[in-house]
Amino acid sequence: MRLEDYWGVGPKTRELLVGELGVERSVDAIESADVRTLAEAGLSRGRATRILRRAGGGEGMGILATGDTRSVYKQCIELARRHAVTQDAADSIRVLTPLAHREAMAERLDDVTTARESWEALAEDDREAILDAFADYDEAGGDELAAVETALTLLDLELTEGTFGPLGTLDREGLADAADALGALSDGRVASGADDRLDRLRDARAAVETMDANAVDVIEAVRDAGARSPDEFRSAFVDYVRGEATVDAERIRDAVPTDARDATDFVGSALRALTQELASAVDEREREVRVDLQHAISDAREDIDRAVSAVDDIALDLSLARFAAAYDLTPPSFREGDATVAVEGARNLDLLAGDADVQPVRYALGEHGLTPPPGDERVAVLTGANSGGKTTLLETVCQIVVLAHMGLPVPAESAELTLFDDVVFHRRHASFNAGVLESTLKSVVPPLTGEGRTLMLVDEFEAITEPGSAADLLHGLVTLTVDRDAVGAFVTHLADDLEPLPEAARVDGIFAEGLTPDLALEVDYQPRFDQLGRSTPEFIVSRLVADADDRVERAGFETLAAAVGEETVQKTLADAEWTE
Repeated sequence: MRLEDYWGVGPKTRELLVGELGVERSVDAIESADVRTLAEAGLSRGRATRILRRAGGGEGMGILATGDTRSVYKQCIELARRHAVTQDAADSIRVLTPLAHREAMAERLDDVTTARESWEALAEDDREAILDAFADYDEAGGDELAAVETALTLLDLELTEGTFGPLGTLDREGLADAADALGALSDGRVASGADDRLDRLRDARAAVETMDANAVDVIEAVRDAGARSPDEFRSAFVDYVRGEATVDAERIRDAVPTDARDATDFVGSALRALTQELASAVDEREREVRVDLQHAISDAREDIDRAVSAVDDIALDLSLARFAAAYDLTPPSFREGDATVAVEGARNLDLLAGDADVQPVRYALGEHGLTPPPGDERVAVLTGANSGGKTTLLETVCQIVVLAHMGLPVPAESAELTLFDDVVFHRRHASFNAGVLESTLKSVVPPLTGEGRTLMLVDEFEAITEPGSAADLLHGLVTLTVDRDAVGAFVTHLADDLEPLPEAARVDGIFAEGLTPDLALEVDYQPRFDQLGRSTPEFIVSRLVADADDRVERAGFETLAAAVGEETVQKTLADAEWTE
C-alpha cells in the first residue's frame, strides 16, 4: 500500500516519514499502530493517533456520527489512558476505535475480562512489582532489550497464568542469555563488561594512548629508573609500559623501533606503534565477541519476538483491566433483532472520575430484558427539572454504547444492546441562530435517513430555535426516529407541545424532591417511565430567598415566591430546616 493512500498522509507528511523512516518502515509503523516510531520520526502524537485510528479502525469510527459522540469517545479514551502501565500502552489505548464486527468486540472484551481477573487475583506486592517493572521498561526506552528484561521480571514473579499465559511458553534460560547478548550490543558496538579479554585490551589501548599524549613524562620516568644506555632504556621502557598498561612484554618489544634517533623518537614511535597494534587487537576481538552475541540473539530470536509481543499485549490488557477495575465496569451483552439499549445500575464515568456521589440509574429503549420492564417503546421524551441529570443520562447511555462497541466493559451493573451503525449524541448548545439550527439538522438527520440501526440522544433541541418551531421540529425528529425503526431519547421542556406522540414513544420524567439542609437541590436521578417530569422553580426560588442577605433583594425573591406558590416555598424552606 502506498503511504499517501492512508488517511491523513498528505505530501508533507509523506515527505517527512520517507525522509526519516523510508517507505517500508513507515508502512510497517502505520499497520502496527506504532505511535512511538511515528512520533520519533517527527509527527505529533495527536496527528499520529488520528492517522492510526483511521488506518486500524476506519470502518468502526463511522458509528461516531456527531461531534458530541466523538467527544464522548475521546473522554472514554482519556479516562482509560490514565490507567496505562507504559507509554506504549497509553499510545495503544489512544488508537483504540469502535469495532465493526461483534467477533472482534467479543475477543477484545474477553482479553480485558481475563486481564482484570488476573490483576485482581494478584497480591498487592505483586501488583507493585509489575508496575515497577513496566516503569523500568518505559525508563529504558521500551526497546527490545527492555521488553525481554520485563518478561524475565514477570517470569521471576511466576506469572504464567491468565493474561500472563504467553510468558509460560518462553525458554527462560535462553531468554536470559539473549538479554545478556542484547545488553552487550549497543548500536552495533560491544558494551563494556560483555567480554573480559576485550575489556582488558580496551583498557590497555586507553592507557597507551594516554602515555603517548604525555611522552615527555614517560621519558622522565624511564630515566628516573636509572636507564642510561640504549639497552637499559629499552628494558626500562618495556617494564614501565607493562606496569602502566597491563600489556604483555612481547607485544611491547614488537612495537619498539630499532632505528630511533633519540629517546623522544624512540618513545613516540613505540607508543604509536603499540596503540595501532592494540587498536587492531581490540577490533579483532570485538568482531569475535559480536559474532558470538549475534549468534546468541539469533538462536533466541523466536523467544525474543514472542517476549516483545507478550509484553506489549500484557501491558495493554493490564492497562484496560485497571481502567475496568477502577470504575467497576461490566461486560455488556449484545442481542439480535430490533434496535435496543437497556442499562441497569448505569453510572456516568466523568462523575465517577471526579469522585462524585453517583446514583446508579436504570433506563431502556426498545425491547429488552430488564426487570421490571418499563415497556418496549423505542423512543422516549425525557422531561424534568433543571439540573436533574437529564443530559448526564444521555451522556451515560452514549458512554455505555461507545465503550461496548469498542469491545470494552461498561459503567453499569448490566447492559444489553444491539449493534448500532450510528450513534447521534447532541448536547444542548446555547446558540440561537439559523446557522446553528441548520448545522444541527445536518448533523442529526442524515443518520436517520440511511441504512442500519441508529441511536438518537438529543438534548434540549429547543435551545437553538424559538419554542414554537422547536416543538414542531422536535416532533418531526421523534416521528422520524420511530418511522426509521431507530431508538432514541430526546430531552425537552416542551413535552406538552409534542402531543400526540407516536405509539412507539413515551414520556419519562426526572423529579426534584426538595432541598437538602444545606439548600442543595435534592434530585431522584432515576427516570420515572411514562411520567411527565415538571420543572420545580419553587425549589430554586426557595434557595434564593434563603440565601438573600440584602433586605430589598430578598423582598424581590419573595415576590417570585408568591408567583410560584408562597406556601410551597415556605414548606420547602421548612423541610430544609432553614431558619432566619
